[in-house]
Amino acid sequence: MKQGLKLTDILVTIVIALVFGIVYKIWGPVYNFLTPFGLHINELSYGMWFIAASVAYLLIRKAGVAFLAEVAAASGEFLVGSEYGLMVLIYGVIQGLFAELIFMSFRYKRFDMLVVSLAGFASAVGSLLLDLFRGYLFDYVWWSLTLMITFRIIGAILLAGVLAYALVKALEATGVTSLLRPASKEDYDSLRR
Repeated sequence: MKQGLKLTDILVTIVIALVFGIVYKIWGPVYNFLTPFGLHINELSYGMWFIAASVAYLLIRKAGVAFLAEVAAASGEFLVGSEYGLMVLIYGVIQGLFAELIFMSFRYKRFDMLVVSLAGFASAVGSLLLDLFRGYLFDYVWWSLTLMITFRIIGAILLAGVLAYALVKALEATGVTSLLRPASKEDYDSLRR
């Protein structure tokens, strides 16, 4: 993998992030709609706020893209009027950083569902650490907190992992990703089959 982001990589990442910033803004009411059902069911939808990092990384496949995408998506959500205010930017930085650390731990050489699912898991951990810092996690009884954490992690794996992977695979099937990155040895080998 070539190191360093080109201007094209940055611009494509920003466009992806801005699209997800709008999705994030729309997702707030979905999360809030699920809240009254109780038992932290809404936490299953929380992983959508981590998806920009995974999708951008799978498309661009370079260091720094996940962090940039998540911060830009949070900025986009903030700019279109997030009901969560300025906190979305702080969450975006932490979630993007935690996802980026996972991709870095694999030396930016793996682009599979497991890796993006781990990145979603890491983003969930980052968001929970911020929640812990903000102090409201101590308001829950142990079983409720356990349920909340479990559902957030499941949602992160399903949305930022499985869904992100499926979205990128669908894009690859259209051939549009060939415009974003050069063909790899595996791409050439698959043509021989």
